Amino acid sequence: MTPMTERLALCNEVLAPWPFERQCEYAAALGYRGLEVAPYTLADDPTTLTETQARAFAATARDHGLAITGLHWLLVAPKGLSIGHPDATVQARTRAALDHLIDLCAAMGGRYLVHGSPAQRNPQPGQAHADALARATAAWVRCGERAGPLGLAYCIEPLSRDQTSVVNTVAEAAAIVQAAALSGLRTMLDTCSAGATEAEPLPALIERWWGSGLLAHVQLNDRNRRGPGQGSDRFRPILAALQRAGYAGWLAMEPFDYRPDGPGCAARAIGYVRGLLEGPQEPGP
Repeated sequence: MTPMTERLALCNEVLAPWPFERQCEYAAALGYRGLEVAPYTLADDPTTLTETQARAFAATARDHGLAITGLHWLLVAPKGLSIGHPDATVQARTRAALDHLIDLCAAMGGRYLVHGSPAQRNPQPGQAHADALARATAAWVRCGERAGPLGLAYCIEPLSRDQTSVVNTVAEAAAIVQAAALSGLRTMLDTCSAGATEAEPLPALIERWWGSGLLAHVQLNDRNRRGPGQGSDRFRPILAALQRAGYAGWLAMEPFDYRPDGPGCAARAIGYVRGLLEGPQEPGP
């Protein structure tokens, strides 16, 4: 298995609005091996991007020794998308956008898509929560059906309750994944949201769920929304639990509050996580 130090990725919006090539150059210089891409950073309307352009972005990343690991923040642009919206026109636009992003991810050589986008899955005014959840679930299943044959994992991201009311815990997301029984549909762990929402410590959560095969990705961030190492959360036990579980995927740094700025936050995050991975390891439970 490739060491975790060689599986550290940066969520590229941290370096926006730099041009993509400069993002790649800086991330590689810090020691990252991958970029997790937010499509809105590549185009104001990502649905206009072609697969030829997607392959060109992948080539730029490779030229700097990076992989494009996957996509996230899928529905930020264009405006007006929603997976749970009751309006048929909005549903059709959203389906078309997600289909296109799945195809772009495959063209970029990515391995997964993370479906967070809380504002674009919340119930609309007057809409029942159960209806929004049912529509979101149908959309996720459809995305899993498209992603699977392309070798991709479409990941439902459980998000904290202050962001959305639609799927907050790993157990809720896992239930959807289990019912769908699709190779292309999975869930994942975002340490900020999980730390704020889950009832048990994250190492215990990892121990309980990772062997199920339902989780496919990890994003690292502190509950204070900054990068790992910029708050009170302890990440050594989390990393140790992932190692014991045999996690072989990417570890993506996804801060939201950039201190002192995006480039500085990216540098601090990888320095902190590499230090934990290269230092003395904690004993098992």
